[in-house]
Amino acid sequence: MDEELRSLTERLRGEAGASVAYEHLVATDDLDELAAVLTAPGQPLWARELVAFRLGIAGDPRAFEALVLLLNHREPQRCASAAYALARLGDPRTARAAAALATNELRVAYALHPVRLLAALRAPEAVPALITTLQRRLRPHDPYRRVALACIDGLGAMGDARARPALTEALAHPALAEAAVHALARLPVER
Repeated sequence: MDEELRSLTERLRGEAGASVAYEHLVATDDLDELAAVLTAPGQPLWARELVAFRLGIAGDPRAFEALVLLLNHREPQRCASAAYALARLGDPRTARAAAALATNELRVAYALHPVRLLAALRAPEAVPALITTLQRRLRPHDPYRRVALACIDGLGAMGDARARPALTEALAHPALAEAAVHALARLPVER
């Protein structure tokens, strides 16, 4: 069993209690049966998360909407699981959805996992979205340092020269300076 799936099933087992439905959803290999849970009324969150994750890692596009909703959830563990499954889903809409979530200032408290997902995807939308998100985090007393650091790490890993101005600006922020130095070192040399 995949380590992420094992971790998810252990966490959700606690939410589901001694549910027969939980054991069945963990054991079944019927993707149509799993997908039916996503649209059935009255399903608990743990069931929807479990089936969306399983469908996502199986590459089933029916999981996309549920995974995007979970990527924007207030609970970090749900966001992390959704990001993992979305990265494996292979849906071309994923980068656009992650970019929209990462740049949404009203939801910046939940942007860490969309930012990390963007960096992992390396899609065309990633660099502009990460730059935008980072620049917004460079305001005085911004409380979302982890989001800024994730942007810096992602931009450094992608090595795109368009990130140089934002990374250079991050040098002026003591909490971000060391990460910005490392990210700048990974960019192509200016000519």
